Amino acid sequence: MEKLPKIGLPILIIIVLTIVFISKSTETIGSGEAGVLYKTFGGGVVTDEPPLGEGFHLVLPWDKVIVYEVRQQEVFEKMQVLSSNGLEIKLDASAWFQPEYEKLGLLHQEKGENYVQRILLPTIRSAARSVVGRYTPEQLYSSKRDVIQKEIFEETKKIVGNEYIQLNEVLVRDVTLPPTIKEAIERKLKQEQESLEYEFKLTKAQKEAERQKIDAEGKAIANQILSASLTDKILKEKGIQATLELAKSSNSKVVIVGSGKDGMPLILGNQ
Repeated sequence: MEKLPKIGLPILIIIVLTIVFISKSTETIGSGEAGVLYKTFGGGVVTDEPPLGEGFHLVLPWDKVIVYEVRQQEVFEKMQVLSSNGLEIKLDASAWFQPEYEKLGLLHQEKGENYVQRILLPTIRSAARSVVGRYTPEQLYSSKRDVIQKEIFEETKKIVGNEYIQLNEVLVRDVTLPPTIKEAIERKLKQEQESLEYEFKLTKAQKEAERQKIDAEGKAIANQILSASLTDKILKEKGIQATLELAKSSNSKVVIVGSGKDGMPLILGNQ
């Protein structure tokens, strides 16, 4: 009986140490995440193997696992840039990105966990300044926004592509001009719209006038042809045909043959 406490204490210590060892030797990677393994006595960050995927993993208690989110993420950035004529433009943009999965170890080793602040955001700012500096405020305000967005994306991707970051899209959400410049551009656009509307109405009126002229000329030509074809004999024949048709009606009348002008029949009213 006296030996039981002496035997039980080492067993208890072994159990406790085993529990601690197991708790320190397990790592659970969540959904949309991956882990970079750091071997304390094995060369540091593991870069020649894929990162630890989702699920349960056993690691040595003296090693460490750094967990990264590897699904697509979004970062927002507001910046002030200069247009081609030196005016200050406020740009509101965002980027869709994710770390390159297979190179996650290199990303951690060379850039660190705050790679977004170290690499991605400064690159977006630099690309935005470079691109916006090529355009005037008028172009930024109207037709060139899609072009600017595409160029910022391409210039940013060219740089971060070598930094183990996968850039999926850059979105220019808002372009804010100085109030006086914005008002001047809006007035100019309104005047251009009114000018285009006036030109449209003028062109429409000219086409209508041409249509009426062509219609009148057509009628005049038709009348000339008709007049040239109506000889005296044709007119007499038409008159006789009309007289015969009237004579067939049930109304009583007197038809005097040869009493009209040029010998045409006369029809007198009801008797």
